[in-house]
Amino acid sequence: MRRNTELGLLVMVVIITGGAYVLAALGQDSAIPPNVGPFLGIVLALFLVAHIVTRRLAPNADGTLLPVAGLLNGLGFVVIARVHEKLAWQQAAWTTFGIALYCFTLIFVKRARNLDRYRWTFALLGIILLMLPLAPGIGKSINGSRIWVGFGGFGFQPGELAKIVFAIFFASYLVEKRELLAMGNRRIGPIALPELKHLGPIILAWSASLVVMISQRDLGSSLLFFALFIVMLWVATQRSSFLVVGMGLFAVGSYYAWKAFDHVQRRVDVWIDPWQDPDGKGYQIVQAMFEMGPGGIGGTGLGQGGTITIPFAESDFIFAVIAGELGLLGATLVLIAFLVLIGTGLRISVRADNSFDKLLATGLTTMLGLQAFIIIGGVTRVLPLTGLTLPFVSYGGSSLVANYILIALLVRISDETAPVSAPVREAVAA
Repeated sequence: MRRNTELGLLVMVVIITGGAYVLAALGQDSAIPPNVGPFLGIVLALFLVAHIVTRRLAPNADGTLLPVAGLLNGLGFVVIARVHEKLAWQQAAWTTFGIALYCFTLIFVKRARNLDRYRWTFALLGIILLMLPLAPGIGKSINGSRIWVGFGGFGFQPGELAKIVFAIFFASYLVEKRELLAMGNRRIGPIALPELKHLGPIILAWSASLVVMISQRDLGSSLLFFALFIVMLWVATQRSSFLVVGMGLFAVGSYYAWKAFDHVQRRVDVWIDPWQDPDGKGYQIVQAMFEMGPGGIGGTGLGQGGTITIPFAESDFIFAVIAGELGLLGATLVLIAFLVLIGTGLRISVRADNSFDKLLATGLTTMLGLQAFIIIGGVTRVLPLTGLTLPFVSYGGSSLVANYILIALLVRISDETAPVSAPVREAVAA
């Protein structure tokens, strides 16, 4: 039944994506694109393959994860094609690769809890991925952030995969150490803390986030890594004191970064008042506000928002384009889609009877939700802009591929935690 629901939703996603693609072309060029037929065929084929693999390998998994991810991916493609057509077809290639890795993840990860065996392997792999952009020769600095690795004409951000790898490591570590971490033998005022040696992981996570921010000038990823670990630690120990300590360390690190780094000061200044330099440092934010302003309730219409003047509109500011051309309703649709993904991920976590599965699902969902909140908050000036991509929507192959792997892991955990009898589950696993 879940797979039939998933198939129906995927067909709706293909229809919505195709309709949006035609409307965007009509609004921009007043003509139906000649490639709309092959385009719809390719989109349908990709999601049909993903559905068949899910039906065969995870028949009891939740039926909303893949369709909602596909809806966001399809909407993102349409908007990218509106802004920069050449990049849209690169995004289509990355989508194909991402869905392929979604399928391979379900094929090779038979049980998510088996990943627990390779804890330190994942820790080492995460460190290598995180530090790879600093390697001479292959590390690349783009737009002031050294987060890229390039081989010839091919480039990717290893930090996107590192987030998933570290989520697996954190889940494995916390399952083993949660009882020790939950013991409050030391008190600092009203806060009970465990022995200092058991606080090592928190200090390590805090230090790692600072290293990423200092060496790679990547404020968004450093925030994401640290918040990911603190949330998983809080869920594992059920101790709110860790949230307090974590927020304190974050405040100290943020203040240090603001005092020490010019690029952080610039972003904070632009966040507070972009109009102090509307043609310079505040140009992106100001143009984003101009783009969103005319949107109103229903938007100006796909392809009818005029010339997009926001730098990197296809990546950092794609939400501003959506809010302008689809209005409050379109922006709310995107927010609801992310809320559905987050709610589904947390429901999978709650239903999981294995501690590792529960923590991993929590970490993956937290990472997805935090990333969406941070970038949407940056575009709407709720937070300083950090340069993260909007999952599944923004242009960026590394992020898209990593997020499809993330969804595959949630699908696998969902399948394992579905209310199905033991003989049926054993037959499926075999």
